[in-house]
Amino acid sequence: MEALALERKKEQNRELKERLLQLKKERNAIILAHYYQRDEIQEVADFRGDSFLLAQKAAQTDADVIVFCGVHFMGESAKILAPNKTVLIPDERAGCPMADMVNVDGLRALKAKHPKAKVVAYINTSAEIKAETDICCTSSNAIKVINSVDSDEIIWVPDKNLGDYVQKFTDKKLIIWEGYCNTHDQLTVRDVEEMRAKHPEAVFVVHPECRPEVVKLGDYVGSTTGIIKYCRESSAKEFIVGTEDGTGYQLRVDSPDKKFHFATKYLVCPNMKVNNLKKLVKALETMQPQIYVPPYVADQARASLERMLLVQ
Repeated sequence: MEALALERKKEQNRELKERLLQLKKERNAIILAHYYQRDEIQEVADFRGDSFLLAQKAAQTDADVIVFCGVHFMGESAKILAPNKTVLIPDERAGCPMADMVNVDGLRALKAKHPKAKVVAYINTSAEIKAETDICCTSSNAIKVINSVDSDEIIWVPDKNLGDYVQKFTDKKLIIWEGYCNTHDQLTVRDVEEMRAKHPEAVFVVHPECRPEVVKLGDYVGSTTGIIKYCRESSAKEFIVGTEDGTGYQLRVDSPDKKFHFATKYLVCPNMKVNNLKKLVKALETMQPQIYVPPYVADQARASLERMLLVQ
């Protein structure tokens, strides 16, 4: 019975993939997929990447339609950078709890309290927050962005864990908002110690959105892209992975001869996983749900994203 269900699923996916290829051609569309997406989404993507790479692709593409398989703020960033494109998201419920932890009124109040400070916002924020921001960053370029800002005082939103990590690499004073990633923040020191006991030869790679005491244990600390690159180039053959489990797809593609153990079973972002292949196809069939950003918000937010893309 289980084997029959598996065969039906494979056949359904084959049909969906064929339909997707047809729709992409008809719509002149590209598929952007974040590394945290389901395997079935990453398999059909034109580009897989973290927030920074996908923001670049959105800005550069000649396609008429961008289907952003990620969470809502990512689709917004694509729409801001490519205002004349149609940007779709397979499931509009794909939000980001961390992005929701910072609000415009609170940020404005903090800016009034620290009038000389510049605002650096993690890309994991809404378009409205980006519009209140001097420059955006991702986990890939956060340190470079912070050090590029012409101010000794920085208001940092919204991830306190990434803020704590970045503070170690700059002399600037960071005023850190109290947000966090619900998924990465679940990883504990005990989880890591238990995995190290089971896999004593494994190298521990960790995302800086994790708690500071967990990040401190890392043999390598970096963005999702950084982790993937490190594991690909490392001579080590076994890794304990401290980031969202969708990253396993690219890790296995790049390094099929290596073993990857996720540090805890809880490293799953439910918001990323609401997208699936069936919803992706439906989005291109119906051209819904579309991402919309009010022009006055988009214009202000675009400046902060474009400044980020200029930082080398």
